[in-house]
Formats: sequence, C-alpha cells, structure tokens
Amino acid sequence: MTQTTPNAPTLEALAALSGGTLHNAPDQPLHIEEIALDSSKIAPGGLFAALPGTRVHGATFAKQCPAGAIFTDNAGAKILEGQGETRPVLVVEDVREVLGDVSAEVYGHPSEHMTLLGVTGTSGKTTVTYMLEKGLEAAGAKVGLIGTTGTKILGEYVPTSLTTPEAPTLQALFRRMLQAGVTHVVMEVSSHALMLGRVSGTSFDVAGFTNLSQDHLDFHKTMEEYFEAKALFFDPTSRSAAKRAVVCVDDEWGERMADRAQHPVRVGTHGQAGVDVSAKQLSADKTGAQEISLSTPTSTHTLTLQMPGAFNVANAALATAMAYTADVDVDAFMKGLSKAQVPGRMERIDCGQPFVAVVDYAHKPAAIAAVLDTLRKQVAGRVGIAVGAGGDRDASKRVIMGRESAQRADFVVVTDDNPRTEDPASIRAEVLRGALELADAPHHPEVREIGDRAAAIDALVQWAQPGDAVIVVGKGHEVGQIVGTTTHHFDDREEMRRALETFAR
Repeated sequence: MTQTTPNAPTLEALAALSGGTLHNAPDQPLHIEEIALDSSKIAPGGLFAALPGTRVHGATFAKQCPAGAIFTDNAGAKILEGQGETRPVLVVEDVREVLGDVSAEVYGHPSEHMTLLGVTGTSGKTTVTYMLEKGLEAAGAKVGLIGTTGTKILGEYVPTSLTTPEAPTLQALFRRMLQAGVTHVVMEVSSHALMLGRVSGTSFDVAGFTNLSQDHLDFHKTMEEYFEAKALFFDPTSRSAAKRAVVCVDDEWGERMADRAQHPVRVGTHGQAGVDVSAKQLSADKTGAQEISLSTPTSTHTLTLQMPGAFNVANAALATAMAYTADVDVDAFMKGLSKAQVPGRMERIDCGQPFVAVVDYAHKPAAIAAVLDTLRKQVAGRVGIAVGAGGDRDASKRVIMGRESAQRADFVVVTDDNPRTEDPASIRAEVLRGALELADAPHHPEVREIGDRAAAIDALVQWAQPGDAVIVVGKGHEVGQIVGTTTHHFDDREEMRRALETFAR
C-alpha cells in the first residue's frame, strides 16, 4: 500500500468540482491545503466553510479568521459582501451537499488508500468497531478507529467530539492516519452523518448494519425516515453507499436493509435459513463470558467472547462477516475477537462485592431491554437498574425506557442523565410515568425517584444482596454530565466503585 502526500488543489479546481462560482477571484492560483468549519481553528491561508447555523450564519465569523478564502452559500455571500469582504469567496447553493467531496479533494482522497469498514445501526456500533479493531490487529493490520468513545490511531487516542466527525475533520483524520501507516480504518457511521453529508467523498469498502430500534426521532421524526437515513449507506443508488454490504437480518429492519443492498452478506443468529454468516451461544459462565460457534461460508470456529448477551453474539458475527468480506484472515481475526472489550459497554465493576455491578451505555428502549435480559440470565437473584433520559433529545422514548426498565427489573431508580437545557424533574416524570405503568406487574418492581445520579447509584448498591445484579445505564464511557450548558465531571464507573467501596459488604 503506497502512501502519498497530496498536491493541494487550487481554489479554481474546487469551484469546478463543487459547481460553485468564485467572487473576488485571485490573480494567481490559490492552493488550498486545509478546510475547516470552525473559524477559530482555521490555519492562515486555509478555506473556511461558513455554513448556516441554528442561530447565526457562519459567515458572520469570517471577518476575524485568518482563512485565505471562504466557502459559503448565497446567504453567506450577502453577509460577506455587507462586511466588505475582499478575499476570494466560493459560493454554492448548499455547502453541505458538496462539503464532503470538497474536503476529500483538499486532503487528497486519503480513504482511497486504506481499507475502510463502516458500521451503522441503532445499537452495537461501538462494540462492533472495537471487535473489528482487535480482530484486525491480530490479523496484522495497522488500525485506526473513529466513533463514540473517540478516535484511535494505532491504539493511541486522539480527541474528537462527534460519533462521526464533520467532513473536513474526518478527511483530515484520514490523511493523518494514512501518514501514520494505518492500513484499515473502522468507524461508526451515524444516521446524522449520512443525512448531513459528513461521509460524502469517503470511499468505504464495507458497510455493516447492526439493527434498528427507536432513537433519534427528534431528528428523523419517524422510524421510516430513520431507516431511510441508514439506507443511504447500503442503497447502490446512493452516493454514500459502500462497495460491499454486510447486514444482520435478526430483525425486520435488517431484512429490509438486505433487500435494499446489492448482493449483501447476510448475518443471522436466530438459526434462520439463507444467511451467509451465523453464530450461536454454546455456553456461558457467571462472569458473562460466553463460548460461541461462528460459521462463515468457508469455515466454522469456536471461541470465547468476553462480553455477555445475545446482542454481543450478533455483534461478533457482524464483525467477523465484515472482516471476511474485506478479505481478512478469519482464523487470525478470531484470536483478536476473543480478547475484545469495550469501555462502558456491559462493563463489570468488581470491588469484591457479592453481587454483579455493571455500567452500560444503553440509552434507548431496546438497548435497556437487552441489557436487563442479559443480566437476568446471569444471576439467580434480583436485578436493579438506575435509569434516566437525556434532555433536548427524542422525548418520545422516555416513557418507553421507564416501561422497559420496570418490566424487567425488580428495582428501578429513575434519575438524571444529561438534562441539558430541559427541567430535570420534567424528564424524570416522563420516565417515571412509564415505570409506574408496570408497578403492578407480577414481580411487583419497586420504583424510586432520586434525581442526584450519585445518590441513585448509592441506593442501587445499598439495595443489592448476594446473588443480585445491578446496572447503571445511559452514560457508559462518558465522563461528564451536562446540566444546562455546563459539563460537570461525572463517571458512572467511578461512582459505582465509590458506592461499592462505601456500602457493599
């Protein structure tokens, strides 16, 4: 695999690529080596992409930035004209529509020089990417990872803020990875990223689909819209479609996605016919580790998976199918897969207590149901959960989250998650309403409201007895709690350890 240092394109070439027009055209060719959305971070001589915002247009900030040129829409061009802007301005109808392609051109299309595997779906994206990372490393690949928990280049973390970064940041990351010697990139691809064009201009070799359940309906409005956003990654008529598709068909959305894709590799864990890669659990121990059987079109393997739950059997099958589709040595891949673990995903916190304590990122109804079902199978005793919902996000799932918690747990503590700018008590009331709908369920769950998240974790630990299991859901790997517009340090794992050391006997 060759690594190339791209020749920076001229502004005129970017105008031709984007179909835009140049205002204040430069007298000499202006080579663009960087593009950015943040006016405070653009390098001198770079291209500032000024997009319309929810409150103010990005062009408003152009005057103070050191960019050599500005990339904007007609509304932005009017703002710049009013400011007396004299630098070159590239104007298009919709910046987002072409931002990915322009960014890829600026950075020399680095994704074309590596093998890219993208994972989308509601739950499991992070886990599948970590499984891919470990498996690919075992197979000899040099791996970069991009996702919810951050970005890693050859195992070292690099700060990023979005599950799928904006197109300029993403393409710059790809070039940095290529220059570092990365051969394979595994990344989460969110529905927002697909809809907003963040991955446009990116050459994906394999796209993987985990599942679909209710989430992000504040953005997509309906499940059909949510599905169609994900389908952009698989439909061969889409500009964002990967070369090959791997689809888990364990739910009806997966079946529909496989029908949308062209010659997909189908993955199943329910014993259904017509799948190319299948997996099933053979046994499990009290730690949650499970022995599974996994079959590809050319071989069958038995391995121990460190993570519990039927959903992780499906995640392992999808990761293996994606590796198989990318022509990776599956025997070597399996050795890495057996060691994969994910921060904040069914992460056990062990301080010597006589019950199971877990922290997980589950923040949607189906994910909460899945983790509780998994814990119920692991222990002979009772199951307790601390659950909350995020503010300024899909409010329709809050009642359902409470209902799923009370349907499966013996003790439910409704607490604050990231309330953001919403009233925390109002959010809790909606989750509580769902939980109390099942207060008269056959197992008579106890439901309690404790807004303070640390106190809620304390109550959970104090409730637990030998042989029980308790779980805190919603934040997983996150180390901050957003109240208003301020982020306060808060780590569920730290708080669980503190509570266990204080109260567990």
